[in-house]
Amino acid sequence: MTLYERLGGEPAFQAAVDDFYRRMLTDERVSRFFDNVDMDGQIAKQKAFLTYVTGGPAAYTGKDMRKAHEHLWSKGLGDEHVDVVIEHLGATLIDLGAKAEDVAEVAELAESVRKDVLGR
Repeated sequence: MTLYERLGGEPAFQAAVDDFYRRMLTDERVSRFFDNVDMDGQIAKQKAFLTYVTGGPAAYTGKDMRKAHEHLWSKGLGDEHVDVVIEHLGATLIDLGAKAEDVAEVAELAESVRKDVLGR
């Protein structure tokens, strides 16, 4: 069984990504990174990306992590912001009933792209 399936498939991912962005947009530590962002488009891209990286039925055709985030480097994107992403993603999944080991696996996936997101 894939991580995507263990987390609940499409209905769970729909709820998780929506909740995740509610958290991100109301968190003063990271909300500024979403100024002037088409959130409907952002949410759709995130759902496709997370579905893809967790073994679900989606073909992610967006930018690679470095290209997708390079415009944020000049806004000061740093490790502390990636930590907030992982924090909110984990809290969202826990609130939706995910098992701790599955939340840890999602955190590992997020950690695996940290260097690219931060341009290192």
